[in-house]
Amino acid sequence: MFPEYRDLITQLKTTDRHFLSVFDKHNELDQQIKNMETHIEPGTPYEIEVLKKKKLAMKDELYDILRKAEARAE
Repeated sequence: MFPEYRDLITQLKTTDRHFLSVFDKHNELDQQIKNMETHIEPGTPYEIEVLKKKKLAMKDELYDILRKAEARAE
């Protein structure tokens, strides 16, 4: 996710608690979705869709944080 921001992500994970929290929740949702899709965990297609939308909203939030942090660094 966001390879162009790899260094900034590493930095923010150690300096921005909110970023780290959203980043970790995004990864947890990603794993939960994968587990549901492969039937490791129970989940209906509707439940999976809801989780995917939450994950996308978190990804958008992460991107916004990254863009703002990049602009401050310039």
